Amino acid sequence: MIYDIALTITYFYDSPAVGGRHLLRLKPGDLPDAQRRVSAWLEIAPNPAERRDFIDFFGNDAASVVFREAHDEIAFRVTARIERFAQAPALDLSPDLPRLAEEVAAWRGLEPDAPHHFLGPSPRLAATSDMTAYARACLRPGMTTLDAVRTVGEALHRDMRYDADATTVDTPPAEAFARRRGVCQDFAQVMIACLRGVGVPAGYVSGFLRTEPPPGKARLEGADAMHAWVRAWCGWESGWIEYDPTNAVTVGSDHIEIARGRDYGDVSPVLGVLRISGSQTTEQAVDVVPVVGVA
Repeated sequence: MIYDIALTITYFYDSPAVGGRHLLRLKPGDLPDAQRRVSAWLEIAPNPAERRDFIDFFGNDAASVVFREAHDEIAFRVTARIERFAQAPALDLSPDLPRLAEEVAAWRGLEPDAPHHFLGPSPRLAATSDMTAYARACLRPGMTTLDAVRTVGEALHRDMRYDADATTVDTPPAEAFARRRGVCQDFAQVMIACLRGVGVPAGYVSGFLRTEPPPGKARLEGADAMHAWVRAWCGWESGWIEYDPTNAVTVGSDHIEIARGRDYGDVSPVLGVLRISGSQTTEQAVDVVPVVGVA
């Protein structure tokens, strides 16, 4: 499936910012056997004094921008055409959890996809005894790693409630888990903590999810949303598997990936430092539109 994607994130400041530096991860990239980037542009208004585009450690398309002139708003706009490939149902060749631990220990590298980066605590995420106990209660003796990933994801989908008012971007995963409420970021980070607690390397993925309007209703511009889900390492044979606990589904052709990392901090779409007094507000609009008749 080919998609045209439009994303705009706008920040409005109560008083002008007199300088700032931002790290952006907004452009979808190329992923072997999963996603092809036909084109992508990142526009910034006002124009920054400095801009450097680069690929970060985890392979994400990133940009560092600096503003020196006073400004009372910033708009980041991405337009992209992405081909997302359908994924065949995964054949479960994953080991059980004791053998998974042996396979992790046998990995002799620290490249970006090495499971070692995704097993211990990361800057915004650490397993807790409560989340680990929850994950263990979901598991059955002898179940495969892939089955364990799906089982924990389905349990969180059942037991947590999607609530846009329950958390903020800075809410710790342990707090969201205690409330059993949150948004896709919370579902993803709680699931990652649960999996790491039982020995499954897991990381965070940011992207888009194509949504459909109710039957008979017109699709609204900007109605799609940025989304988050989980990738888990299921052993040498199965590799990395992606799962969406918010919707209790294995990631498929309706998910378009932007960035991946250990937790939200590694993939934050906009991470900035400003010299400013007063508060700010943010608006976001996303469109993910299938392109019909294009090969």
